[in-house]
Amino acid sequence: MSEFTAAVAEAARAMRDLFPETPLQENVFLSQKYGCRVFLKREDLSPVRSYKIRGAFNFIRKRLAEGAEGPFVCASAGNHAQGLAFVCRHFGKQGVIFMPVTTPQQKIAKTRAFGGDNIEIRLIGDYFDDCNRAALDYAQAEGAVMVPPFDDDDIIEGQASVALEALEQAPEGVVFDRVMAAVGGGGLSSGLTRYFDDMGEKAEFTLVEPAGAPSLRKSLEKGERVKLQGFDNFVDGAAVGQVGARPFEVLKRYRANQVTLVPEDRLCTTIIEMLNVEGVVLEPAGALTVDALKDIPERERAGKTILCIASGGNFDFERLAEVKERALRAEGLKKYFVVRMPQRPGALKDFLDLLGPDDDITRFEYLKKSARNFGSVLIGIETRNPANFAGLMARMTDSGMTWQDIGESDLMGGLLV
Repeated sequence: MSEFTAAVAEAARAMRDLFPETPLQENVFLSQKYGCRVFLKREDLSPVRSYKIRGAFNFIRKRLAEGAEGPFVCASAGNHAQGLAFVCRHFGKQGVIFMPVTTPQQKIAKTRAFGGDNIEIRLIGDYFDDCNRAALDYAQAEGAVMVPPFDDDDIIEGQASVALEALEQAPEGVVFDRVMAAVGGGGLSSGLTRYFDDMGEKAEFTLVEPAGAPSLRKSLEKGERVKLQGFDNFVDGAAVGQVGARPFEVLKRYRANQVTLVPEDRLCTTIIEMLNVEGVVLEPAGALTVDALKDIPERERAGKTILCIASGGNFDFERLAEVKERALRAEGLKKYFVVRMPQRPGALKDFLDLLGPDDDITRFEYLKKSARNFGSVLIGIETRNPANFAGLMARMTDSGMTWQDIGESDLMGGLLV
């Protein structure tokens, strides 16, 4: 047993005073769908519905053993904040959590509920960088202990307890051929890969990032840590501008093509599918590894045993409408068009006659009168079969209409939809 695996084992034993092991479950639906045995490590069933409680616990446990008294400080609008809050209440220590002013009330309320009187929440700035700077300033001024979200050896040790549990929970005779691990800052993925290696496990790793925030992929391509100039934060639990320095030291041995990039819209189809079919609530980051199964070639997954880390289930149901919308667009079942429509009686009826029997208008909005006799109209159409759109677009063209599919433009789609 290496020094690292021994430290992980110690962390895992200590965690049992805080919460029981999260389940390892074989998922029949996914296994049948992908022609392999799929096991889910259900971190969405931890007390704070994510794995982040592990790293926060291990970090604070070690600082207390060294004589620190707190307060413990972090900057987070999500799972890290909730993990810290739960751990502070467990140890009876004070915590100060800095969140952007734009943080949804639901997340603030959940964090406060987990921490109770042991937590003070301060809302600072519009963006994460603003509140992170305020947290660092506070820690320095007050002598408080800053708890990093991922870039720390003790955090990585805590997150690696996911791997220890999964290997211990695996049914007799089950060996994981592949592990699907999401990457944000890299704390979880570096802990998993290092633990499996140190234990002599031969599983291949597929590292998964959201397509809009490929910080690890870009870093591996360049051979050094890259800070993204801008990124899509839809997958807020894994959308990070720069992978951590310590995690990158572990992960840099992987090739860039070993990082799977999951499109955000396609990810929404998996969130909806897991909710509707399995009754499993996964946040976008928690669904990354499940969605990435689609990118494993059939010949590489057939008959194999695959472990997916379901990293979190803190899904804000106020986002459900957006997720459903994006899922429909990803499946090709919904499109938005801007149509230049003549301003005369019967023009709308002429357009309706172009629709097929399975086509449904879900949005109709006049944008402006672009000329004396014409106006631009935003039209959202949902259908039952993606192939139906080819016929509709051909009929619009044949009718002489001027139109544009704005789904082909992220800029236009973002402005109008």
